[in-house]
Amino acid sequence: MSTGVDETAELSCHDNDMMNPALTMTTQVSAILVLSHVFQIFLKPLGQPAPLAQILAGFVLGPSGLSRAPSIHVFFFQNFAIDFYESMALYCRISIMFLIGLEMDVPYLIRNFRPASIIACSGCLMCTLFAAAISYFVYEETGSHGSHLTVALVITVILANTASPIVFRLAADLKFATSDIGRLAISSSLIGDMYAVFILVIISGEKHKRTALGWFMAGGSLLLLVGIIICTKHLVNWLNKRNRGEKNLQAVEVMLLCLVILVTAMILETMGFSSILACFLMGSMFPRGGKSARTLLATLTYTVHNFIFPIYFGYTGFKADTSYLNELKRIGIVSMVIVLSIGGKIFGTLAACRYLKIPLNEGVLLAFLMNMKGHVDILTLTTAMQNKVLNSSIFYNLMVSAVVISSLISAALIGFLVRRESDTIGIRHIPMEFHSPEKELKLVACVHSRHPVNSMVRLILSLRGSDDVPISPYLMHLIELPGKPKKKKAFYEQEEDESSGDEDSGSNDVVEINEAIDMSTEETKMMIHQVQTVAPFKTMYQDVCDFADDVRASFIVLPFHKHQRIDGKFENDKDSIRTTNQKVLRTAQCSVAILVDRGHTTTGTQAAGSESLQQIATLFFGGPDDREALGFSKRLSTHHHSSLTIIRFLPTSTRDPNVGFNVSQKEDDILVAIDQETEIDEADSSALANFYHRLRRKYTGGHEGCYSTQTYLKPLEDLISSSKYVTSGKVRFLEKYVDNGAQTGMILRDMAETYSMFIVGKGGRGDSLLTTGISDWEECPELGVVGDFLASSEFDSSGSVLVVQQHR
Repeated sequence: MSTGVDETAELSCHDNDMMNPALTMTTQVSAILVLSHVFQIFLKPLGQPAPLAQILAGFVLGPSGLSRAPSIHVFFFQNFAIDFYESMALYCRISIMFLIGLEMDVPYLIRNFRPASIIACSGCLMCTLFAAAISYFVYEETGSHGSHLTVALVITVILANTASPIVFRLAADLKFATSDIGRLAISSSLIGDMYAVFILVIISGEKHKRTALGWFMAGGSLLLLVGIIICTKHLVNWLNKRNRGEKNLQAVEVMLLCLVILVTAMILETMGFSSILACFLMGSMFPRGGKSARTLLATLTYTVHNFIFPIYFGYTGFKADTSYLNELKRIGIVSMVIVLSIGGKIFGTLAACRYLKIPLNEGVLLAFLMNMKGHVDILTLTTAMQNKVLNSSIFYNLMVSAVVISSLISAALIGFLVRRESDTIGIRHIPMEFHSPEKELKLVACVHSRHPVNSMVRLILSLRGSDDVPISPYLMHLIELPGKPKKKKAFYEQEEDESSGDEDSGSNDVVEINEAIDMSTEETKMMIHQVQTVAPFKTMYQDVCDFADDVRASFIVLPFHKHQRIDGKFENDKDSIRTTNQKVLRTAQCSVAILVDRGHTTTGTQAAGSESLQQIATLFFGGPDDREALGFSKRLSTHHHSSLTIIRFLPTSTRDPNVGFNVSQKEDDILVAIDQETEIDEADSSALANFYHRLRRKYTGGHEGCYSTQTYLKPLEDLISSSKYVTSGKVRFLEKYVDNGAQTGMILRDMAETYSMFIVGKGGRGDSLLTTGISDWEECPELGVVGDFLASSEFDSSGSVLVVQQHR
């Protein structure tokens, strides 16, 4: 009988032991989430990022803080608890690295691989030299056992590693992830992470030296990863084609994709291939177009940012045990590691930035970002201890303390630097007038319904120019939230549109917008990021402006508040749309354009593979808005299916009969004639002359003959009636002299059917005889005088109109 009782008691105790770690972990996670939110309440007003609060919460909760109390320590540090914590950390790493790969701007990484690798390798090299210098001293002073090489490699990882998840989260939390410095930091941190992972693989193989079978397994795991990536691509394509009427994947399908990722990572980890690298590669190679990527991105973004990041960063701080810092010698070792870690990153990064000609203030910020720890470094220490290649608990705890304290110091300094350098690191708007068409363009195109989507997509595709010109376009779906004072903004995601008033109509709009974007991505291989904003019209303009600021957009394109019916007449949408447009025009921190869609906007997806040309006319009357429209046209002119005509309107009084242009004139004569037009604003003439120079260098290679003066200055009437001058890639310059707005209106009516799109500045030119009286009344002042005339019913045209306002 007693034996049975003993067995029952033993089983009960065993069950309690097996259950306690789960309870412990749940309690720890809950405490970290609560504490991190409490710390963030106090740190956020000081400009400090969320990861600092989360690491600090784990630090306070761990053996360095509250767990010093015996009762709390016994509860949190039980048998088997370490296995639960390590498993949780593994699942967190899988989710985080896959999401980083999914959100990674791979084209940017490819374009800027050289500067990112120079910054990462320079800091890693300096830290590696420092690690080699102190490894023997640390080995002796901490009483370590085993290989000197292993200790040196571990210290190298601790000094040289950059925790890319923390850098990724820091940049996003401080709102500079989309800036050049933010993207460069994320790219460099990934390269630094890979360096540390490579050393981790060496340390993992120290216990069991590589045999032929081991190398075979390593090669097999790499082939397995490639095979899984290919199979995943076909699976995603199949899921995208299923249930086309659905906005997003079903829950079962999302679970299937997550299961594939998780099982693959676990198998590769078992075979000796780093799950960190594998998950990042799976995420970066995941097909971006379609509802699979859209749904998975939304699901993981919400889960990782709100739960996994706080838990993972909190667990990093929880690992530190400063109770080992009970001797001056140990404090000196930790201080030395922290100083050399920060110093190595500063010296190496600043040297690289000097070579790359990056400003000093940005270089200092990059240096501290590269010093963020708490990812591969702690994993390296744990792996070395588990594999018995490192047997010193003193060394382990001192190094973990150094990692956590170094990250806390760097995170606090990063928050201070970003706040101090907000004017430099923040928005640096470059008007399209001065924007090089070879540089990356960030554009936000807004839609309220499905009507203007196709034209917006075609406009974005035209702005891509030649295939190697970078562009980061965002399509922002604006949905009304009646009677709700608060906004809700997220990546285009799983939200149902019950709050949009008309549920069925909103749902249909979402599906059709998704299909238009997916079809464009499939045909052109260009990624258009989708964003959804649900807000009342009263505050919707602020959502648009804030998002444009967050992504550092150079341009916002808004839809006109009317849409064209099948019979060609315009029909009014909600007046609130017009009010939103007017507010965005007043408050946006970048240039803004309003698109009057007549269904023929520039190069469409249908024309992507054809040789048909889209005729675009830029009307130039003078002033900053027209110069901005000219700069926008400069970008369109780089597309090989666009034919651009710059039409400059001038007062007849400025035409000097003694200064004429003929076919035999040279370029210098043209520029001299422009300079002699003293009554025309110098900035306008300079903008046109610079545009002419750029096009001549681009298309003629600097040689005479390809673009004759006749092509640019041939009378407008002859050019309209003759198509022999319309050649792929050509840009024409025309001048038209008028006495008043009535003559301008007549000329515009004559060319109505010639062009598929008209681009014009809103105004900013002041009172001008060229536009006065162009129309009997002005219906839409937000379009300006000329834009209002082109969008009016009296202007019978099938061409769309883009009215541009330069940010001032």
